[in-house]
Amino acid sequence: MSTTVPDLTFHAFAQPVLAQLEVDIRAYLAGKNLPDPLAAACLYAMTNGGKRVRPLLVASSFTSITAHAQAITDAQAQLPSTVRGAMLAVELLHGYSLVHDDLPCMDDDDLRRGRPTTHIAFGEAAALLAGDMLQNLAFEVFAEPMFFEAHDIALSHSLLTTFAPAARRMIMGQMLDLNGEHRDLSQAGLEAIHRDKTGALIAASVRMGALCAHADAATLTAVTTFAEHIGLAFQVQDDILDVTADTTQLGKPAGSDEKLAKSTYVKLLGVKGAQDYAESLFAQAKTALDRVLPTNSLLHQLANWLWQRQK
Repeated sequence: MSTTVPDLTFHAFAQPVLAQLEVDIRAYLAGKNLPDPLAAACLYAMTNGGKRVRPLLVASSFTSITAHAQAITDAQAQLPSTVRGAMLAVELLHGYSLVHDDLPCMDDDDLRRGRPTTHIAFGEAAALLAGDMLQNLAFEVFAEPMFFEAHDIALSHSLLTTFAPAARRMIMGQMLDLNGEHRDLSQAGLEAIHRDKTGALIAASVRMGALCAHADAATLTAVTTFAEHIGLAFQVQDDILDVTADTTQLGKPAGSDEKLAKSTYVKLLGVKGAQDYAESLFAQAKTALDRVLPTNSLLHQLANWLWQRQK
């Protein structure tokens, strides 16, 4: 087991980390001098109150492995710029995917996190270009002096080697998801979609944090296993919430999976069966972590926080 992480609650850790991420998002977008309405659409899409799960996975992975948590409680302290860059990249890519996912040619949603979706607020053309720009900017982060200096080239390359395949898999998973509409998929077929569509970027987020921490091979393997289980559990939870929560709770239209005739874990397993499956995935994820991290690590706590979405 690695060095014990200082006793710090996940919420105390997350608050200053997310505040810094908001600053980084605004500064990075402002520095690109985008024309309006593209600039406004990009900022709108990236500052709409999401949970920021993926960047939190980057930060928690890095911090759990380096036992760096205590310094982060100091309002003047910051995560290393390389970690902040990795956090920004995964959130930009995630932001792009949501903008495109909401378009009429995809899921055709009018609400995202309780606000009009980007294409409703700015029109389809601006939303399409905003998604394109956010994806492009996600990759530019790895060459951005704001986050990666000359001596960080090797790390930047390593992070990009993890990030780029996850971006590709996310898009492939979205295509497979569209192909699966109006079809009855097996559980194995459904999981194959979601390991790409949702799980790949979640796994990459955890791995990127571990790479920033210069994790050894055993730790990298364990946190990757953790992330793969969490990524699948996250999608199972989404399927459950789509039928158990209302539009106000979700911040987007409830019942959208049924509207699009998607195969879901609830359709395959029932609500109780899907909840039990999600619980087993969370348990397996934490078991993988137990091999290399103390049970009070921020990654353990983050898993517990995500599990609360179920309740």
